[in-house]
Amino acid sequence: MWIDIFAAAITAGTPLLFATIGEIYTQRVGNTNLGVEGMMIMGAVVGFSTGYITQNAALALLGAILAGAAGALIYAVITITLRANQIVTGLALTIFGTGFASFVGKPYVGKVAPEAIKSFFRVVEIPLLSDIPFIGAVLFKHDVFVYLGYIVTFWTLIYFYKTRWGLNLRSIGESAASADASGINIGVYKYVHTIIGGALAGLGGAYLSLVTIPVWQEGVTGGRGWIAVALVIFASWKPVKAMFGALLFGGLDIIGFRLQGMGIHVSQYLIDMLPYLTTIVVLIISTRKNKPEDMPPADLSIPYFREER
Repeated sequence: MWIDIFAAAITAGTPLLFATIGEIYTQRVGNTNLGVEGMMIMGAVVGFSTGYITQNAALALLGAILAGAAGALIYAVITITLRANQIVTGLALTIFGTGFASFVGKPYVGKVAPEAIKSFFRVVEIPLLSDIPFIGAVLFKHDVFVYLGYIVTFWTLIYFYKTRWGLNLRSIGESAASADASGINIGVYKYVHTIIGGALAGLGGAYLSLVTIPVWQEGVTGGRGWIAVALVIFASWKPVKAMFGALLFGGLDIIGFRLQGMGIHVSQYLIDMLPYLTTIVVLIISTRKNKPEDMPPADLSIPYFREER
């Protein structure tokens, strides 16, 4: 039973993991993009429609990546080049993404993802690792999307703390003026990492529409983009903690089905409320952090203009 619960929690948490890691990239470079929900649903609709038309999983994923990146590019132009308010722009991006998904997804409502797509995302057992008692069944018997989430998480950890580009990225988030004085191209770093964040959010949306719920429906993301924003704070802008946070919220997402399977009857409304209630609790707890390593980047949400240095 516990193996099934943890394995299902990892599957349910995977879209949150992609979106959270993406937002960590964005915030580490000093930008607060509250448009994660919009980018996720853009990736979801483009990924589903591309997969439905082409019946090619690779093209579906590429479409989702490009859709999320396009949303992030819109945000980047408005906030980095035009120096508009980041919070308002992010909220506008969420509204735009929701409308975009409704328009593009209208012909596909109720349509089921093609079998070719479903078979591509079938469960794959990792040789030897999947044979490890308990851990193998929980971590290494999933579809390729879940394994990609592992790779993205640990690559991000290496990139942030073991590469020169990661050091530059973190220095921009702490003090863009100092980084600029050191010869780092602030604009390029902000654009690149903001777009990477959008691309990962788009991937998270695609997982929902192609794997988790392989039938197109309105509002498929269900507010998970907002949970991802809260998870960034919960994880203290650290990728590994984001993975555990995604597991926690994934578990809350599927706990209702598991309780029903065990014969425990709980109000479905209460079960549906749990992830969002937990999000509020997490935000309250996170405001009490006082360790320096748990603090947000010092220049977060502050537009940078070289002539004001």
